[in-house]
Amino acid sequence: MQINYKLQDKFDLSIFLPALLLTIIGLIAIYSATLNHPTASGNFQKQVYSSIVALIAFLVVYSLPQQVFKMFSIPAYIISILLLILVLAAGKTVYGSKSWLNLGPIGFQPSEFAKVALILCLSNWLSYKNRDINNIKDIGIALLIGFVPILLILLEPDTGTAIVFMIITLSLIYWSGISLFGLFVVLSPGFVVVASLFGTTIFILSLILVIVALVLFKRDLFNSITVFVINLGASFFFDYAFRILKPHQQKRIETFLDPTMDPLGTGYNALQAKLAIGSGGLFGKGFLQGNQTQLRFIPEQWTDFIYCVVGEEFGFIGSIVVLILFTILFIRLLKITSLAKDQFSVLIIVGVLSMMFSHFAINIGMNVGVTPVVGLPLPFLSYGGSSLVVNMIMIGIVLNIYRNRKMHT
Repeated sequence: MQINYKLQDKFDLSIFLPALLLTIIGLIAIYSATLNHPTASGNFQKQVYSSIVALIAFLVVYSLPQQVFKMFSIPAYIISILLLILVLAAGKTVYGSKSWLNLGPIGFQPSEFAKVALILCLSNWLSYKNRDINNIKDIGIALLIGFVPILLILLEPDTGTAIVFMIITLSLIYWSGISLFGLFVVLSPGFVVVASLFGTTIFILSLILVIVALVLFKRDLFNSITVFVINLGASFFFDYAFRILKPHQQKRIETFLDPTMDPLGTGYNALQAKLAIGSGGLFGKGFLQGNQTQLRFIPEQWTDFIYCVVGEEFGFIGSIVVLILFTILFIRLLKITSLAKDQFSVLIIVGVLSMMFSHFAINIGMNVGVTPVVGLPLPFLSYGGSSLVVNMIMIGIVLNIYRNRKMHT
């Protein structure tokens, strides 16, 4: 009993076990999705090796002195920016995105490791000497820290990962205590941009809502006009950005709005994923028995659409188990923010939570047809060594904070 108490005091199993179980479920699903594939049959073994490396990385990070994270936050951010620049110059193009660097036989995605660097650096900046995030200068610098890697990732181009970086940045700024008006200034351009996707009428209505909100905030005329111009400018900038997107990226956005417009092209994966999940029924068709999976109706199913493997072969029960494990993980991460005793640690946990939740929400949404197909892996489950290692590093950092939480009391 004494040993169990000491373990619980230093190591939170309610975070580690869901992550471990999700990784195991991912290995099972990857094995099924690649078993009969002529070129991907070796991916299961690669993911097993990646899992071992990820666990070793987790243990190393968990064992580090906590001050190391703050000490290396800025150097890690600078290195990540340099790697993102390097990948644009000398990277390998995969699935239309120049996002991979090869070091001999080892390939990795700098954008994955840049997530860790962004969370550490931005948390350090926002927590430095109780910084006032409602100061325009500090908000500007915080946004700059977040949007430099976003711009570089968009140049790859990797829209899905850029969205995750944006969510991380905005989540950390919000958690730092930004005022309601400040939050409105940051988020309203995104609201107007999304509204513009649904036609001129919805776009005009969104601008009217922005005007109403500005009136309710009762700010001076100059600030109100400035915010409105920013929102108007954001919509025109998005229209320009949409036009310079590659055709396949434009198709993804258009197919999200209407998946049936190209059922054999960009809408194919989303429609087949919904079919696979729906056909699983309550208990699924059984391991290695899924028609969509085994007959390879969904290309690269072991990556972004791994969830529909679970849905088809293990049914509603298997799908719910995955959702429950993620829910336990997210709730526990949120709980640990109240246990951490310094702002830097709290913001790191919030960054980890926002990163994993955004991947989870967008990926599951892709599989059930409620979010666009933007090429984001499902944490711990999807095939990909870089993603798995980074996710376990994140868990290691959080549990390191949990282990050292009483040092600040």
